[in-house]
Amino acid sequence: MAYNSFGNSAKRGFMAMPVALRTIIGLNTIFFVAQFFFAAFFKISLINYLAFVPDLTTSITQPWRLITYMFLHSMQNPFHFIFNMLWLWWMGRPVEQALGPRSFTTIYIGAGLTGAVVDVIMSMAGVPVPVIGASGAVYGVMVAFAMLFPRTPIMLLLLPPIEARYVIGGFIALDVLLLSSADGVARLVHLGGALGGYLLMRAHKNGFDLSLIPRYFEFLFRKLKPSPGSKPGKSRNKKMSIVSDAEIIEEVEQSELDEILEKISKHGYDALTKEEKRKLFELSKKD
Repeated sequence: MAYNSFGNSAKRGFMAMPVALRTIIGLNTIFFVAQFFFAAFFKISLINYLAFVPDLTTSITQPWRLITYMFLHSMQNPFHFIFNMLWLWWMGRPVEQALGPRSFTTIYIGAGLTGAVVDVIMSMAGVPVPVIGASGAVYGVMVAFAMLFPRTPIMLLLLPPIEARYVIGGFIALDVLLLSSADGVARLVHLGGALGGYLLMRAHKNGFDLSLIPRYFEFLFRKLKPSPGSKPGKSRNKKMSIVSDAEIIEEVEQSELDEILEKISKHGYDALTKEEKRKLFELSKKD
């Protein structure tokens, strides 16, 4: 029992993650281990076949690289993988719980794709350098976190607590300042990922349904759909005093909104029906 305790604890912790976050971290880990395996036993570098090359011709003829690059990391610098996964785990959990697994996946993949596209555009005048890493996609998730929870305090080393919006804004500003440095960091991908996360979150706030992800990602998420029998709890104001038709309508709408928000808090945005999403959008437009 003692020998299994750590493994069981690790397994329980991993399975306790939200499903999309768990899948994405799992895929990153599988790719990272596969890189070592292929290099050690077959002398094959997966980077040669799966890394993103910011060249228009390569992007068109080998489009899978636009996705696979964000699951590869440097074997010479394992901290690249570790810190990306730590930031993703820390900020990804509340983002997925707020938006739902499909919308979270859209932000992750969409930010990674935007980072790649920006890198292609900006690299047309120079020599394309292969890019790997989840940093662009993680930046998109970080921006989503800052937009959802802007005042959440973040502790960085010995610094006092700083609000999330300033921490993420500081990272982005640092990348802008270091754009011309030759440190081997794909800062254009970082900035493109941040831009992708921002645009997707703006679209979400304007009523666009981010859960409409492409069908070819569906096989990754076997447990995305909520249980058919799950029903949100009701939270009605029993002390309501009926004075006029206007107050009745306002109270009913508030009750409906409370039910929808409670359902989101328990099961995520994706658990809402089309009618509930429409209702939420309508109510959010009212003052």
